[in-house]
Amino acid sequence: MIHNKSWQAFFALSPIIIFFIIMLGYFAFLFSILSNIPELERSHDGPPEFIFGWLGIFMVVLFLVILLSIASLVFYIVHAVQNPNLKKNNLLLLWILLFVFVSGLGQLIYWLVEIVAKRNEPALE
Repeated sequence: MIHNKSWQAFFALSPIIIFFIIMLGYFAFLFSILSNIPELERSHDGPPEFIFGWLGIFMVVLFLVILLSIASLVFYIVHAVQNPNLKKNNLLLLWILLFVFVSGLGQLIYWLVEIVAKRNEPALE
């Protein structure tokens, strides 16, 4: 699974893509609330289903994105530890620190630099 190209691409790209999709959904929700302020002010006698109706779905999707980001972090840390090209120098520590501190972008950069760019090169032993 670690050396499968499709899993590598999935774990590199999905956290960033899903983050942007969630941000678009959040801004669409915010825009729909801000555009309906006069209507929401007139109907203040009922419960606020319009505002809190999608909050549960948003929280579930956010929880799934957090799980996906943690899975991506673990996947790429394991991949970096098993990468023989990183064993001889301090690049392994650098990549792990990059994964931890620049979470989604770190995995994408590692995938582009260490996997895609060196796909046809033999591993150093």
